[in-house]
Amino acid sequence: MSGLPFDQRDGFIWYNGKVLPWNDGKIHIVNHGLHYGSCVFEGIRAYGGKPFLLNEHNERLIRSAQILDMTIPFDVPTINAACMEMLTANKLKDAYLRPVAWRGSEVMGIAGGNAPAHVAIAVWYWGKYFSEELLEKGISLKQSKWRKPAPDTAPTESKAAGLYMIGTLAKHEAEKAGYADALMLDYRGYVAESSGANLFIVKDGAIKTPIPDCFLNGLTRQTVMSLAKKAGFSIEEKRITLDELMVADEVFLTGTAAELTAVGKINDQTYTVGSVTRTLRDHYEALINA
Repeated sequence: MSGLPFDQRDGFIWYNGKVLPWNDGKIHIVNHGLHYGSCVFEGIRAYGGKPFLLNEHNERLIRSAQILDMTIPFDVPTINAACMEMLTANKLKDAYLRPVAWRGSEVMGIAGGNAPAHVAIAVWYWGKYFSEELLEKGISLKQSKWRKPAPDTAPTESKAAGLYMIGTLAKHEAEKAGYADALMLDYRGYVAESSGANLFIVKDGAIKTPIPDCFLNGLTRQTVMSLAKKAGFSIEEKRITLDELMVADEVFLTGTAAELTAVGKINDQTYTVGSVTRTLRDHYEALINA
């Protein structure tokens, strides 16, 4: 089942307030979200039937749409309830939820203000993003030629679909070179994140993470920072240079899909999956499965 293309699966999709058979979740090819990138989305993990940070994710969905000058015609409680309805309808407990909002086919042209937003929620099973073997030894990252854009050149505070093309290009570049993912710098040349997950380094027991001023301040990132503080670790948001990254003792990534994933190699530099990474991973696992 999991190997099927996503348009050929069974189940149900929530679409503009209605529950439709999976195969009926369709849009027309002439569509503003497709042609002009006016689309925002969320990725939410459910563990044992409980979506983690459900309300926070859907609040961000609304906020992302507002940044794109798009008004979602449903409030957060309605979208929350629809997410729970889709978990039940699809008989899933450990799952990935994808709320998505886009401008439709009512208007075609770069000005999309008169095109109303449409909303859908799809749910499917999704296990670990990386294999257990990779999680144990740490994944590999290759520095990408692609960089995170300046906040005055793109809506970087929005989880906008169009911004992820840069991550796709960066990840393809890394995979072709034999690496699991990409390391991306920001427009100034400082360390930013991977293709789609936030990055942390550990040096002499202290944790540091880049300032999220041109990429998403991830909800998993915020959760792990809170866990680190409660566990008594020193943690600082700062500009991180490539040189500083390369002499770190430990490196790890955080994200809804990646959860908390250790990094074992960046370019030719190797890292140990150390005690700080393992401790925070244990704390995060305990929290999401509570």
